Amino acid sequence: MASDSNMDREMILADFQACTGIDNIAEAITLLELNNWDLVAAINGVIPQENGILQSNFSSEASQTGPYGPHSQSEATAPVPSAPPSSASASASSSPPSSSSPAFCPVQPSRHIVERQSRMLSFRVEYRQRSTEVVLEDASTVGDIKSILETELQVPVSKMQLKGWKSGDVSDSTVLQSLHLPKNNSLYVLTPDIAPSASTSQSSAQQGLSSQNYLLVISHREAQRDYSLHFPASKTIQEVKRNISDLTNIPVRHQQWDGWPASASDDSLVMSGKSRENRPLWEGSSSCRKSPMMPENSENEGDALLHFTAEFSRRYGDCHPVFYIGSLEAASQEAFYGKARDRKLLAIYLHNDESVLSNVFCSQMMCADSIVSYLSQNFITWAWDVTKEANKARLLTMCTRHFGSVVAQTIRTYKTDQFPLLLIVMGKRTSNEVLNVIQGNTTVDELMMRLMGAMEIFTAQQQEDIKDEDEREAREMVKREQDEAYRLSLEADRKKREAQEREEAEQVRQERIRKEQEEEREAIRLSLEQALPPEPKEEGGEPISKLRIRTPSGKFLERQFLGSCKLQVLFDFVASKGYPSDEFKLLTTFPRRNITQIDPAWSLVEAKLFPQETLFLEAKE
Repeated sequence: MASDSNMDREMILADFQACTGIDNIAEAITLLELNNWDLVAAINGVIPQENGILQSNFSSEASQTGPYGPHSQSEATAPVPSAPPSSASASASSSPPSSSSPAFCPVQPSRHIVERQSRMLSFRVEYRQRSTEVVLEDASTVGDIKSILETELQVPVSKMQLKGWKSGDVSDSTVLQSLHLPKNNSLYVLTPDIAPSASTSQSSAQQGLSSQNYLLVISHREAQRDYSLHFPASKTIQEVKRNISDLTNIPVRHQQWDGWPASASDDSLVMSGKSRENRPLWEGSSSCRKSPMMPENSENEGDALLHFTAEFSRRYGDCHPVFYIGSLEAASQEAFYGKARDRKLLAIYLHNDESVLSNVFCSQMMCADSIVSYLSQNFITWAWDVTKEANKARLLTMCTRHFGSVVAQTIRTYKTDQFPLLLIVMGKRTSNEVLNVIQGNTTVDELMMRLMGAMEIFTAQQQEDIKDEDEREAREMVKREQDEAYRLSLEADRKKREAQEREEAEQVRQERIRKEQEEEREAIRLSLEQALPPEPKEEGGEPISKLRIRTPSGKFLERQFLGSCKLQVLFDFVASKGYPSDEFKLLTTFPRRNITQIDPAWSLVEAKLFPQETLFLEAKE
């Protein structure tokens, strides 16, 4: 997404929150998206207006929502008297607390929204235990704030240093709108050229010490860095903490100190007690060191990530993104290579304990509810600690293998104070692409906008992938259906062929049986024919019976038999002509008699087939 588009949306989001009073970023973004980022439509949807005029109400109390993490530990050790430095640190004294008096700059009446509604910004400004509230439009400048404070605090603008800006020191001509500030802000005033006022007893003590400076050695444990700073003897502990806040960007309320005397308070002077040798009384120190986020040279990436997650929770609490436990390759597989609808972006968080931004980024960005929720829903989050060179070299090797040398070279170009980094990686058809590299010096709003920008690019690509995947699955479904139909066709052909083969085999078998039966019948016929007695002649003098037999085909068989011949001979004769008695019955015409049922031992005379008879053959049922 183009930077101008991101900037426009940041402005719209800021205006929407200012007009509606909705502080929850995720809720505000959801409402804007429902109205396609139309500011007027979104505002009217939340606060319906009859005439289009928006009324702005601002609380007299404005709370700080700075981008800094949980308490950063520092320690004060052995301040030693020294010569005054060339540039003295800012100094102030504790004055009796006074009631807060809000100061408002004149603002124009509410007007119809055409393109952009001016935002009202609230500032709580602290000066020497006095709190002043200033409310003015974001079109105003830093100089306008100083002019209001000049009236309220009776401090000349030329001697006033306005501190606490998230973007560092700003000039008086800087327009507040260009700083992209939240609705509520906290600042404080330093006046190093103005001697602090105090009560009589405290003032006399300060006057005795005002000409003396001391060296305070401060050890910042998380950054593993020591500062040797010169402070006037009249400086209070609260002012020292504010100076350290300017130096480290860690708000006073998030600082934790060791080494001050048990009786010391924020109102105590740096040298409110000293020994005869004029040495400071505060010489106590602590050598506590936090455990590394990730062990060095861990053999298993999963074990290293388990240690990272446990240490992250110990330092910053349990409200943080769910870090993927496993190798970078496994995280890439989980994010990029599932179904298109299930794919996600890969967020690679690179931590470095040597960067002063790490504590802020982890506690305020990575643990913000909106960021945690958004990452959990749309990203696979994988983390690695590059504090140790061995772990950093291992990461570069993994990035080169999975994303190419360009990504590894990009990580090499970032300096320690630019960490931590959040790499947003999107899986593509041919290669994986790094959409964005988010550095540690960002805000929750900017981080959310950049994550949303990456999601817009990913969503567009995902829709194309889903379309391609659906089309591919539809083609594959058609092909599977065609393959199934072809398989069924082949199966039907195979079964048909097998049935035909079985039928043909059965026909062959039946034909073989038929031939065998015919051969058997023919053999029996020939045997019977050869066994028949010769046909008798009439000249022989013996009684002869002349028989005429009609076959089923209409032909007649004629033969002479001796009257004494048995019926079995007649049956054998008929069988020798192809009409066996088990298949055919031999009948007389009138009266109708079944000769085959008569005892075959009878003679023709006994069977009354003498001297002549006409018979016919009929197939048995």
